[in-house]
Amino acid sequence: MSFFKKRSSVGKDGLSVETMTKGARLITAAEPKNFVSEQFRTLRTNIEFAAVSRGEIKTLLISSALPSEGKSTVTSNLAIVYAQQGKKVLLVDADLRRPTVAVSFGLNRNSAGLTNYLGDNHKEISDVIHRTAMDNLDVVTSGPIPPNPAELLGSGKMTELVTQLKTQYDLIIFDVPPFLMVTDAQVLMSKVDGVVIVVNGGKTNKGALQRTNEILKIAEAPVLGFIYNDQSHRKIGSSGYGYGYGYGYGYGYGYGYGDTKSK
Repeated sequence: MSFFKKRSSVGKDGLSVETMTKGARLITAAEPKNFVSEQFRTLRTNIEFAAVSRGEIKTLLISSALPSEGKSTVTSNLAIVYAQQGKKVLLVDADLRRPTVAVSFGLNRNSAGLTNYLGDNHKEISDVIHRTAMDNLDVVTSGPIPPNPAELLGSGKMTELVTQLKTQYDLIIFDVPPFLMVTDAQVLMSKVDGVVIVVNGGKTNKGALQRTNEILKIAEAPVLGFIYNDQSHRKIGSSGYGYGYGYGYGYGYGYGYGDTKSK
């Protein structure tokens, strides 16, 4: 598992491949008493409070507006703190284009995953669920990158899978691609109980937030709130991360599309 390695990898498309190649920083597992780990526990509590008016939340989708905003790191660490709470948790890597879960949790990247199950009628759910080193936390890796991710995630078999998994786990968390890059997150939204958006304090621009907000409103998505991921105020000896939580649709709405000033 990777925690605080220095990374600078960039793919051919100009996007960072750090988390894809070296894994998310699982600070909540490595240093549960760290201040950042405590912030993740606070996020867990805030999400639970936000969910009160919606009833029980058994499926949670986490995404962002754009790539490299920290959604996979946030998703993996939230899954860990929920498991540490005693809940039986399943983390599903539904980012079928830029998967991270297998490498983050030290699993074989070629192990059977979500795309294997969705594309093979002979696969059983148990074939693609993998145990992790952490109690109460299982994962489903992405499997081979397919040519039609959105179609697979929007399929009837995916709906059946979510329904079956809800009978086996207290909470299922989906890590999905950014809203403004592809439609994968949008097709999966109708299958989950809650949606949380990660906003990077140093990268997310107001136009991107507005467009994401409009997508969520049109889809009448069950938004629980947003996570403000602030990596802009690094201090010597600290992890360099700060996390905050906000509620509802309001962030970034009403700003011009062309405004690139970070919120």
